[in-house]
Order: sequence, then C-alpha cells, then structure tokens
Amino acid sequence: MTLTFYIARRFLKMFGLVFSVFAAILLMIDVIDQLRRAGVTLGGAFYLSLLNVPESLYQILPLIMILTAIALFLGLARSSELVVVRAAGRSGLHFLLAPVMMALLIGAVAVAVFNPLVAATSKAYERLSAQRGQAGSVLSLSEDGLWMRQGNETGQSVIKAERSDPSGTTLQVVTVISFGPDGTPTGRIEAMSAELLPGEWLLHGAKRWSLGDQNPELTAEAMSEDIRLPTDLTLDRLRDGFGAPSAVAFWALPSYIKALERAGFSARNYQVWMQMELALPVLLAAMVLIAAGFTMRHARFGKTGQMVLLALLGGFLIFFLRNFAQVLGQNGQIPVILAAWSPPIAAAFLALGLLLHLEDG
Repeated sequence: MTLTFYIARRFLKMFGLVFSVFAAILLMIDVIDQLRRAGVTLGGAFYLSLLNVPESLYQILPLIMILTAIALFLGLARSSELVVVRAAGRSGLHFLLAPVMMALLIGAVAVAVFNPLVAATSKAYERLSAQRGQAGSVLSLSEDGLWMRQGNETGQSVIKAERSDPSGTTLQVVTVISFGPDGTPTGRIEAMSAELLPGEWLLHGAKRWSLGDQNPELTAEAMSEDIRLPTDLTLDRLRDGFGAPSAVAFWALPSYIKALERAGFSARNYQVWMQMELALPVLLAAMVLIAAGFTMRHARFGKTGQMVLLALLGGFLIFFLRNFAQVLGQNGQIPVILAAWSPPIAAAFLALGLLLHLEDG
C-alpha cells in the first residue's frame, strides 16, 4: 500500500503540474486574443479568458492525461525506480494499478464537477459576448415547450410553441407576441401551426389580437387565410440556438434530452455526448495504458524519443477515432452506445495487450 500511495501521489502531482502549464498557456493566448477586440480592457480580457479557458482545458483533458503518464513513467525510469519495483517482485501490471485508478478518479471528478463548471462558464461567456454585440441564442426550452425570439427595425417578437417537427421548420400550437420599439406589447397571434419559409413564418389557422385596444377581444380577428410573418430566423440559426451539447451541465443532460424530445426535436447529439461523458474516465485510463505501453521501460534501452512520439501518436489516434465515432453516432450511422464506448474500450484492450506482450513475452 505504501508503494501504491507513493505512485498515486506522484501521478497526481504530475497531473497538477501539466494541467497548470496548459491552463497558463491557454489563458495567456486567450487574453491576447480578447485584447485584440475593440473596447476590452486588460481586466475585462482577463475575466473573459477565465470564463472561456475551462472549456478548452476540458476538451484537451485526454491529451493532458497522456502527457502526465508519459512524464511520470519517464521520471520513474530515469531514477531506476521501475527497476527497483520489479526487483521487489511487483509486476508492471500491478504497478499500473495506482495510475489507472487515479485516471479513473480524475475522470469521474471531471465529469461530476468540472463539467458543470465548464457549462456555467461557457454560458456566462456567451452572455457577455452577446452584450458586446456578438450573436446570442435565439431559442430556449422549458416544460411548456420551446421559445424563440426574433427582431427587426419595428420591434421584437417572441414565439412560443408546444412542439416541433424534428427539423424545426414546423411548429404546433403557436403563440406570437409582438413588442414595439419601447418594449410594450402591441399584438398577439395564436395559430394551430407555423411553417418556416425563407424570410417568413407561414401561420395556419390563426387568430389575431391588437393589444393596443382597450378591449382586444372585441377587435380580435379570426383569419380565414394564412398569415405571413416576416422573420430573420433561418434553419441554421434555430439549430445553433440550442448551443453545443457541452454547454449543458452533465447533471442537467437527462432532463434537457427529455425536453428536446417532448418539443419534437431530435436529441441524438445530446445522447451521444452524455454517453461520451460517462465513458470519459475509461478514456483517460486508456491514455495511461497507452503511455505505459511505450514508455514504461528502462532508460538504458534507448530510443526514448521514438517511444514518446509513438505514445503521443497513439493518443492522438484514439482521440481522432473518438471524434470520428461521435460524428457517426450523431448522424445516426452507428448506435449511440457504440459511438461513445467503443473507442475508449478498444484503446484500453489494445494497450493492455501490448503491456502483456512486453511483460510476459
């Protein structure tokens, strides 16, 4: 147990060091990028970078893990501690128990704690970006259905619908409330359905109220023909309005997926992302095994640079295959479970097979 705790402590220290180095580099780059934009002070740029950098760190967590494992094994090899451990009767696989367990623990903490933090900082960054004139979200979900906003030079409109078709171009049970330039409501339209066409909404079975009248119900008008409502929304903007799956906290993903399905949208992207988050600890453990397969050897064998390069290439290959499987899963070409779990599990077994070959011949 003493040796296990020693290796685990060394691994955690190395992970903290590599993580801090990457955090400092990304923070510096992002601060410089924020300062290039007009109207941003040094303090404001630093604050925006603090909100933006966690998402980048979370995305490269597998890379940080494999670099941590490579640095750990190279350090133990140069100090001949690996030789001492094997001379004491401990096999290489037994030695790897502590790093793998630490990788699983770090992955679990990342999903349970760091993921919600990244989601919160990403939303805060998007909100501040929208205040600075950049594009913001035009769509949100609730238990009552989905809400959209659109605007032009005459004012803003809020659209509420109970459900939609999977493409988002046809809404059912629609309510449209129009606001004037001063923010006061000017009109209301209720329709059985609404179809998104280029530059306009086509409302079917509509009834219109003028909210400027003293008694809007007396002047309400049931339209016998379809109403055309101008809009600046497009299908791409509606799809982007949901935001990336990473912008939703892990613990909120199940309810968000149910809300999407209840509204009539496809939640496959979010289902794939949730399963990939569940598989993240396995992926990090696989990165440790890949690094061990190439670098857990004595320094006197030489070719250290080549082994490090091979370990990094192996890690990048698994990372690429994971992203490729994610795209296939989101497009529906392979099942969700297969897209999320097959790359980390395959990587873990391949690395384990390499280790067994090196240890036992």
